[in-house]
Amino acid sequence: METLERIKSEVRKVIVGQDEMIELAVVGLVAGGHVLLEGVPGTAKTLLVKTLAHIISLDFKRIQFTPDLMPADITGTKIFNMQTRAFELRKGPVFTNLLLADEINRTPPKTQSGLLEAMAENAVTIEGEMLELDEPYMVFATQNPLEYEGTYPLPEALLDRFLMKINIDYPSAEEEFMVLKKHHLGFDAGKLSNCALERVCSREEIIQLRQKAVDINVEDPLLKYMTCLIQETRKNPMIEVGSSPRGTIALMKCSKALALLSGRDYVLPEDIKKIFIPTMRHRIVLKAELEIEGVKVEKVLKNILDKVEVPR
Repeated sequence: METLERIKSEVRKVIVGQDEMIELAVVGLVAGGHVLLEGVPGTAKTLLVKTLAHIISLDFKRIQFTPDLMPADITGTKIFNMQTRAFELRKGPVFTNLLLADEINRTPPKTQSGLLEAMAENAVTIEGEMLELDEPYMVFATQNPLEYEGTYPLPEALLDRFLMKINIDYPSAEEEFMVLKKHHLGFDAGKLSNCALERVCSREEIIQLRQKAVDINVEDPLLKYMTCLIQETRKNPMIEVGSSPRGTIALMKCSKALALLSGRDYVLPEDIKKIFIPTMRHRIVLKAELEIEGVKVEKVLKNILDKVEVPR
């Protein structure tokens, strides 16, 4: 798909390596869901979202989550105007197309929940009045690993609203050398306007791409394959809590978006297998004893992929 390849190409003008992160972020954009990015500070999470906002013609706002942030700081509130003698709505940063929720796990659950209605319903209720958000609406949230000081785990209800969770690793030695060289030659992540980035598509084109993804064909055997994978997360003896049906839908949406990104109008088993772990890693809870032993969610999900028979 030419437009999607151009989006990836423009992002690579700024970000060195991290090909999986870039591809999955574009999949999330096309699938029409929210994306959670987890990695240590300095691994280009915020830069990715700022770059995407720069190259697609969507309204963009950023919230820096801090321990003293309040829900009204996200959604907005009504302020009494002394001149007009009436209450006026002051909208919060949630009223946008592309929202960067930076370091979302540095604020308590009460404030994190301020995003829940917006992510679930594409609407916000302020003092009893429900206000629709503009289409398209998407949240990119970044978080530091929970082992870091000053972090709060996200509530399960909020986690389940994310279409995918993308884990971001350190760059390789070669990639880090290229990052260093790029900055040595004058690159400034705070001045994307100097990076010769091109506008790739409009708001209307994003909506059209999402409709094309909806129209991608999925044969019944592949739908059954997805169902079997999700059912296995609920029966697996290593898993305490399996995926909800929302996870099944997320797997299908992302598989369709990945097929579109690959230039096809149909889903292959490889699409499902490639997207399974990113769509499931935040939806399942391992048995407590396994977490104590340091067993990784990804290893258990990989075992499920190996166990469930792929349709021919």
